[in-house]
Amino acid sequence: MNPAWPDLPYDAWKDTYETLHMWTQIVGKIRLARMPWLNHTWQVTLYPTASGLTTGRMPYGHESCQIDFDFLAHELNVRTSRGDQGVIQLTPMSVAQFYAALMEALTALRMPVSIYRKPAEVESQLPFDEDDVHRSYDAEYATRCWRIVCASADVLTRFSARYHGKVSPVHFFWGGFDLAVTRFSGRVAPLHPGGIPNLPDRVTRDAYSHEVSSAGFWPGGATAPYPLFYSYAYPEPKGLAEANVQPAAARYDTTLREFVLPYDDVRQADEPEQTLLAFLQSTYAAAADLGAWDRASLEVPVETLRAFNAR
Repeated sequence: MNPAWPDLPYDAWKDTYETLHMWTQIVGKIRLARMPWLNHTWQVTLYPTASGLTTGRMPYGHESCQIDFDFLAHELNVRTSRGDQGVIQLTPMSVAQFYAALMEALTALRMPVSIYRKPAEVESQLPFDEDDVHRSYDAEYATRCWRIVCASADVLTRFSARYHGKVSPVHFFWGGFDLAVTRFSGRVAPLHPGGIPNLPDRVTRDAYSHEVSSAGFWPGGATAPYPLFYSYAYPEPKGLAEANVQPAAARYDTTLREFVLPYDDVRQADEPEQTLLAFLQSTYAAAADLGAWDRASLEVPVETLRAFNAR
């Protein structure tokens, strides 16, 4: 098994996944409460680190704090600019227990934070402090998922470097529990219809205020019970579903309304990184061509990439 691309069977870690999703939402909502607004709600995301996921530095008056998931030591670390630190061991516990432990740690560090206690972008509306349903934590699968996020982030970053136009950071959205990067054409998009579960339409419409081609990694869910890479465009140009993309295992999913490439087809490939890059590039090119994007001015010339990537 390639350590950068480990096996992640959905059914085997589904309970841990659902619990970890809620834990990341609690941490993400703390970041939401502390960070100034950025366009497309980019201020709320988490970021991969050498051992897990981080909020990065969050302002707190004249001080600051940071919360880090460590999926090697299996700890949640809370640090402040005063030099104080709190640690929560990541073990099987309910979402309610995790919420209570984190809020107590923040209070003990003299940086209490109040958040909206219901999850976003999921059907459940069980408040975090009442959620005794989700309580699983398999350390091995948590580590595997983090390793995939890191390996995917490396490829998404390489893909991002090919673009001169507006492009998002490579970041982790705790609402959907997915790693993503988004390119923009520069043109205003039609008003998004909204309708994402438990997410205000104003947030969705800000996210899709301009034309985008977005791609990333998602560990799966009820509509697709397997880990996958995805790519979609908003607005979706006519004919996109019929476009020829790479590799052969990629397809357009009519339920998700996006191209998908099963993760297993990437991890089992002779060159996983090149396989994923081919998917990212071909799906973007299909969306950009059919959407009449100004590719010549938006993309970095191949010879420029070669010059900067030369070793």
